[in-house]
This record gives sequence, structure tokens and C-alpha cells, in this order.
Amino acid sequence: MRKTSFWAETRSLTWPFWVVNIMETIERLAYYGVRVVIPIYIAQADEIGGLHFSQSDKGFIFLWWALVQSTLPILSGGFADRYGYKKQIVVAIILKSLGYLTMATQRTFWPFLGGCLLLAAGTAVFKPPIQGTFVKTLTPETSGVGWGFFYMVINVGAFLGPPLAHFLYGYSWPMVFYGCALLVNLNLLWLFTYKEVDSGADRAAGVWQVLVDTGREILNPRLLAFIIIISVFWAVFEQLWDMLPNFIVDWVDSSSLARHLPEFMLSRNLSRGPQIAQEWVINLNPFLVILLVAPLSWYFNRVMRRLTSIFFGFIFVSLGLYVVGSSMSIYVLLGGIVGFTAGEMMCSPKMREYLAVIAPADKKALYMGYSSIPYAIGWGYGSFLGGKIYEKSGEKANLALRYMSEVLGVHDLPHRSQAFAKLTEMLGQTPAQVTRLLWEKYDPSWVWTPFAIAGILAAAVMFVFIQLAKRWEDVNA
Repeated sequence: MRKTSFWAETRSLTWPFWVVNIMETIERLAYYGVRVVIPIYIAQADEIGGLHFSQSDKGFIFLWWALVQSTLPILSGGFADRYGYKKQIVVAIILKSLGYLTMATQRTFWPFLGGCLLLAAGTAVFKPPIQGTFVKTLTPETSGVGWGFFYMVINVGAFLGPPLAHFLYGYSWPMVFYGCALLVNLNLLWLFTYKEVDSGADRAAGVWQVLVDTGREILNPRLLAFIIIISVFWAVFEQLWDMLPNFIVDWVDSSSLARHLPEFMLSRNLSRGPQIAQEWVINLNPFLVILLVAPLSWYFNRVMRRLTSIFFGFIFVSLGLYVVGSSMSIYVLLGGIVGFTAGEMMCSPKMREYLAVIAPADKKALYMGYSSIPYAIGWGYGSFLGGKIYEKSGEKANLALRYMSEVLGVHDLPHRSQAFAKLTEMLGQTPAQVTRLLWEKYDPSWVWTPFAIAGILAAAVMFVFIQLAKRWEDVNA
């Protein structure tokens, strides 16, 4: 094991490394400014100014968002290596800006979906040149701490994005998207602060050769098996961002904690009394990552193989997600997020690092593009399935309609946006009491069980993969 200290490795990191980390922070700040609140904007039944699409519509949007954002890098990674990292970053910023502006101005389903796909395409084009530049600045000695820092800055953006969104939609929902469009354009300025990092790829290769190389590399059996396994992980992981926001708004009672917090952290929906805004609750995840991921990545590099760290991370994430949805208590939820985050810090940086280690020297951005394939499969299918499950068995508005039909015998049912308020009026109870009644009657906590089981199964398959990987010389390089 290496004996180099954490601070010695940190000091050896170069200027381009820090610049791409800054650019990634800005891009993630804008991205998560939208990402953490958009489930509410799209599908929350009683959200003022929201689109009021169904949960299934939300799942359909996320499916196509995931497919575009996470399959396009398979091609854009190879082109970044071939044609230069900076040029592709400029193209990405233009696409992302157009996406945010379209989402701000369109309220019908298909045009809004088009805006989401523009944003997804811009994100897909942005990531490979940023990560390719990043990987080329690292050495085997600085790989662990470097990936830890990179994952930390992603979460700096993820942490700052929700309060930014909370502030902006205090003015209006379109302001959230306009503000994020402005932010991503700041990265154009940072491109002037460092010299282009040479990818080492063959600059004489044409477009067809890039496509052939892209297809050939992905058929590597070890790479393919790894991609399939972590696809299941991403299906589990993304529910923290796709399903949990709606779950918190619908079911979690944070009133006992909310009374001790400042007003800017509280929800605008006061039907159940003061509640913590869901984006601040979820913000515990990136906050913990910011504090701990860089030193923990350095530590795990010294005491644990990459794949072993991924294996234990899968287990913690799966159990944490199950706990997150097991109760209406804010304290149980926060405990689940802590467990989930511990697992995330063990496995998520290591998955990218592992791909960087096994990538050929002249195909770093290409392999970073491959890292998006499991994200496409997992996020896309997981969120599509999650939308279906939550709409049927977890959404409070639909369960209120179900209660009126099954228990009260009501045939002329209201629109789902009015369902909970109507049931509260019919029962003559407080919103908090009706929420508890629906929880006890229909137990929406079970919507998390399929994802927790899938995560444990992925961990079991990863254990088998580890046994095979012991034969490979570079597994712990």
C-alpha cells in the first residue's frame, strides 16, 4: 500500500485539474438547481404553478432524458478525444442553454420534453471532455484522491443547487430555468484560463474510425459485465432524486424539526403546518459528501480494493434507501439518507475510477463516455418503473381518490390536483390526520422495497465479479 499522505497527493494536482473541477461545479450547480425540484414541477398534484403531469408522465420524461443524456456520451467521448476537449465543451454549453430556455417557456408535454432532451444532450456532450481532461491530469498515485475531489465538487454543485432553486422559484418557476441557463454560460470564461490538454488520440482518424473504435471497445467482456452490474445500482440510486422529492412532500412529517429552522428552509405548502422543503431534506446527501468524500476516497484507496469498496457501497445504498421510505418520521428519513450517502461515497467515485484504470491511455474520454451506459439503463428504466409504481401505490393524491372510491363510495371523483383537499373536507379532519389515515390504510412505504431488493442482488453479482477479477493484474492498480 502507498504511504503518500493525503495532503502531499493533493498538492501535486495540477492547474487544469482544478479548473475542470470548477467548471464541473458550476455545471452541476445549474443542473441540480433543476434536477432536485423538477419532480415537483412536473408531477406534484397540488404544486402551485407546476405542470401537473402524471407520475407516469414524469417517469416517461426521465426515461428519455436518461437515454439521451447517458447514451450520447458513448459517441461524444470518442469525438472529444479525436477533435479536442475545449471545442466540445463550447457545443455543450450552447445545447444546455437552449434546453433550460425551452423548459422555462414550454408548458405542454411534448415541447417541454424537447427542452429536457436538449438539456440532456448538452450534459452528454459536456461530460466526456471534462472528465477526459480530468483523467489526463492524474497519475496512479493521485487517482484515488483526485476522483474523491471530483466527486466532492459534483456534490458542491448538488448541495448549492437546491437552495438556489428554492430562492428562484420564490419568484416563479421559469426563473429557475433562466437562472441555470445564465450559470452554465460562465464556463465559457474558464476555457481561457488553461491550455488544451492533449488526449493522445489519433488525430488523423475520421468519423467512421471513431465510430468503429467506439463499438469495438464496448465489446470488451470485462467492461460489458461491469456495465451491466452497475446499471442496476443506478436504478436504485436515482430514486433519491426522482421519487423521494414527491414522497417527502406527500408523506414525511418534519414539523417537529421545522419549527427550529429559519423560514427560507421551509416549504411553501402549509396545509400540514410548517414542513422542511424537500430540497433541503435531500441536501443532507451532498452536504455529507462534500465533507467526507475526498479523505474517505484516499483512505479507501489504502485499505480496500476498488471493487470491494463498490460491493459494500451497493449494500449501504440499498439498505439506506429502504430506511428512507420506511416511515413518515423525518428523523428516520434523515438516518436513511446518512446510510445511503455512506454507501454512495464507497462506490460511486470508485466506479468511475475503475473505468479510468482499465481504459487504454489514448481512450480515456471514450471510457468515461462508457460510464454513462449503465446510468442510461438504470436511471431510464428505474425512473420509468418508479413512476408507474409511485403513481399506483405511493402518490397521496391517487390514494385519496382510491379511498373516496373504495371506502366512501364516491363515484364522481375530483381531479387528482384537488383529491386530497376534497377528502380532507369530506372527512372533517386535519390534513395531517388524513395523511396518517392514508398511510396506515395503504402503506405507501412498500414502493421502496423493489429497489432495495434490486440493489442487494446487484451486490451479490458484484461479489461474483470480484472473485473473477482477482485474476486480473490491474484490478488494484
